[in-house]
Amino acid sequence: MKKPTYIEDLQQWVNEFSFSHEVRVRFSETDMFGHLNNTVPFVYFEEARIEFFKSLGFMQDWTDAGSSTIPVVADLQCDFLQQVYFGEELEVCVKAHQVGTSSVDLHYLGRKGNGELCFVGRGRMVQLNKLTGKGEAWSEEQRNLFLSRETLKK
Repeated sequence: MKKPTYIEDLQQWVNEFSFSHEVRVRFSETDMFGHLNNTVPFVYFEEARIEFFKSLGFMQDWTDAGSSTIPVVADLQCDFLQQVYFGEELEVCVKAHQVGTSSVDLHYLGRKGNGELCFVGRGRMVQLNKLTGKGEAWSEEQRNLFLSRETLKK
């Protein structure tokens, strides 16, 4: 495998994940060749990312009617390592790699039941103020939640 540029040491990178979410490949997510369509890992990233943010308590705040902030995806990429097929159970892992003032660089790992990596990815999320449309800084509590769960790159 040619190592993606956002991964320095693959084994260390894999070992840093502490949050995961299980998915099963549905028939509708496969193409005419019987393997996972190349757009679907982005849906899995979203599903796992939402569960990750729920585990930190962020989604509950963002979805509250009185909330002034929302999360948006600034960029997202996926690198495919091997084919995935209908019915396979996958573990999709998420970690906060780097926290900015109002953004967080998330890394993703898709792993088959036998432990083999099938796709990896990364993406930057930004917390926006709903009224101004500009980035809103993470609170100290939010930053601490990221730091308490992950090994972050400074």
